[in-house]
Amino acid sequence: METTINCAEACVNGCVLGDKCPNKEYAASASKFINEVPLDKMHEIAEAALRKKMSQPPQWVIPDFPESK
Repeated sequence: METTINCAEACVNGCVLGDKCPNKEYAASASKFINEVPLDKMHEIAEAALRKKMSQPPQWVIPDFPESK
């Protein structure tokens, strides 16, 4: 039986599933990125992403309300 959890909430202090984590491959690539990329380069990447997001027009989200009968 496979357990489904919300990793963003349950794993804020570390993975709670250990070897059974379905996102293990992402953890390995994230660790590699953290170990290989200098902090200054990470800041450049974040600033570029922020500039790109700020230059885009706002996107309006209109909720889909169920019809009332």
